[in-house]
Amino acid sequence: MNATNQSQRTQVAIIGAGPAGLMLSHLLSLSGIDSVVIDVRDRETIEATIRAGILEQGTADLMTSTGVGDRLLDEGQRHEGTYLRSRKESRRIDFAALTGRSVYLYPQHEVLKDLIGARIAAGGDLRFGVHDVEVQGITTDDPKVRFTEPDGTRVELSSAVIAGCDGSQGVCRRAIPKDVRTDYFHAYPHGWFGILTEAPPSSDELIYSHSEHGFALISSRTPTLQRMYFQCDPGEDASTWSDERIWDELRTRVNGNGFELKEGPITQRGVIPMRSYVIDPMSHGRLFLAGDAAHTVPPTGAKGMNLAVADVAVLCQALERYFHQGSTELLDVYGRTVADRVWQAQHFSWWMTSMLHLDHKGDAFDHRRQLGEIDQITGSPIGGAYLADTYTGRPIALTNPDSVVAEALTRTAQRTP
Repeated sequence: MNATNQSQRTQVAIIGAGPAGLMLSHLLSLSGIDSVVIDVRDRETIEATIRAGILEQGTADLMTSTGVGDRLLDEGQRHEGTYLRSRKESRRIDFAALTGRSVYLYPQHEVLKDLIGARIAAGGDLRFGVHDVEVQGITTDDPKVRFTEPDGTRVELSSAVIAGCDGSQGVCRRAIPKDVRTDYFHAYPHGWFGILTEAPPSSDELIYSHSEHGFALISSRTPTLQRMYFQCDPGEDASTWSDERIWDELRTRVNGNGFELKEGPITQRGVIPMRSYVIDPMSHGRLFLAGDAAHTVPPTGAKGMNLAVADVAVLCQALERYFHQGSTELLDVYGRTVADRVWQAQHFSWWMTSMLHLDHKGDAFDHRRQLGEIDQITGSPIGGAYLADTYTGRPIALTNPDSVVAEALTRTAQRTP
C-alpha cells in the first residue's frame, strides 16, 4: 500500500518526548504557543524505561507551580541531605541547613508519565513511534521536519522553530554542520554497574561511598525497589556476574561499622558508560538543541534531567518573546545563556567523580589526597556548602519577566534563600 503524504504546520516542532521535549511543550501550551512533539519510541517504552531521578529544587518548583507536580509531592521522597561514606563512616551533608533547599528522589519515567498525561489532558499533539525522521531547511524561515507515522503516513511538518530534544543519538545534533560546531567530549575510565533489587531501603537518603575498592552509590526507587551502583570497567559484561558476586562487591565497598546493605533479589543489571559532551553552538538557524542533544554529563552529580529542564525553561522564555513580541533577542543568545549552567554542571559532575572514584592508575598519594578532600567537604560548612549549593541546583535563569516560567518560579522564590 502506498503511503499518503500530509503537510501540516505548527509554531514549534519538538523532536523528542523526553524530559526536555515534553516540558517545553507543556510550558509553551501555558503561554498559548502551539507545538507538535514526535518521538521514535512508543509511549509504553518511554513510560517503562526506568532511569534515575534526582530533581533539583528549581525543577521541582517548576513542576509543582505549573500543574504537573501532584504525584511528585505525594510519591516523591524529599531529601534534605546526602551521605558521603568514607573509611566505613557515613558523614551527612545537610542541604537544608547549608542552603535552605532540598532535592526530590522521583524517577525520570514518573516525570515523563506526568508530563505525557498533562499534555494529553490539555489536547496536546504527541506522535509516538514515528520513524525516518529528517530535519530540513533549518537556516531558512520555513524549517521542516519530515517523518513517517506508524501507519505509514509520510508527514511534512512546517514550523517557525525546531526544538531538538532527541538525545545524544538523535538527528538534531547531527543537523548542525561539523564546520560550524565544536564538539567537546570526554570519556571517563570508569563505568557504573547498576542493579535494581527488590529490597527495603538501606538508607533514608542517598549514600555516595568512597573506598579503596572503588566507588558505590546506594539509592532508591520505591519503598520495595532499590537502585545501587558500583564503579567498574566500562567494558564489563554484566550478564557474567552472579548475584552473589554483585552483593559481595557492594558489601566490600559500603558495609562496615554497624552498617549493612539491605539485600534482595536482583531484577535488573547493566553497565553505564560515563561520558561528558557539550556542543557549541547549541543552536543553528531555526534549530535549538536542549537536554542530551546538546550535552551529556556523567551521573555522579545527578544533573542530566535537571539540565534538560533548565534548558527548556530558558528556551520557552525566548520563544514567548519571539511569538508574542516578535523579537529574536533572547533566541539569539539562547546557547550562551544556558552554556554557563551546563559547564558548571560539567565541572561539578567531574569533581564528584574524581573525588569519589578509585583511580586505577593512581598511587598512594592520590588515594590519600581524595581522603583529604572528602574530609574538607564533610568537615567544613564552607566545603559542604559548595556541594549542597550545586547539588540542589542554583536558580534557573529568568530572562523574560513576562514569561510563564518567570511567573511560576517567582511564586516559589521564597523557597530559595
